[in-house]
Amino acid sequence: MNIEISQVALNNGLTFLAVSTGIMVLVVGGFLIKLLIDLSKLAKNANVTTELINTELKPTLNELNKTLKSVNEIVQNTGEGVGNMKLGLESVIKKTKLLSGNIFSGILKGFIGAYTLFCKKK
Repeated sequence: MNIEISQVALNNGLTFLAVSTGIMVLVVGGFLIKLLIDLSKLAKNANVTTELINTELKPTLNELNKTLKSVNEIVQNTGEGVGNMKLGLESVIKKTKLLSGNIFSGILKGFIGAYTLFCKKK
C-alpha cells in the first residue's frame, strides 16, 4: 500500500507540474502575442512617420539649399567688393604718400633756400 500512496503522490505531483507548466506557457504565449501586436503597431507608426518626414523634409531641404546658394553668392560678391575697396584704398594711400612726400620735400627745399638767402645777407 505504501507503493500505491507514493504512486498517487507522484501522479498528483506530475499532474500539478503539467498543469502549472501549461498555464505558464499560456501566460508567456499571451505576452508574446501582445508583444507582437505592439511591435506591428510600432512598425506601422514608424512607416507613417518616415513617409511624413520624407514628404516634408524634401521641400525644406530644397529651400535650404537655395538659401545657402544665395548666401554664398552674397558672400562672394561682398568678398570681391572688399578686395576692390582694399585695392582702391591702397592706391589712394600710395598717391597720398607720394604727394605728401613731394609737398614735404618742396617745403623743406623752400626753407633751406630761405635760410641760405637770409644767412648770405648778414
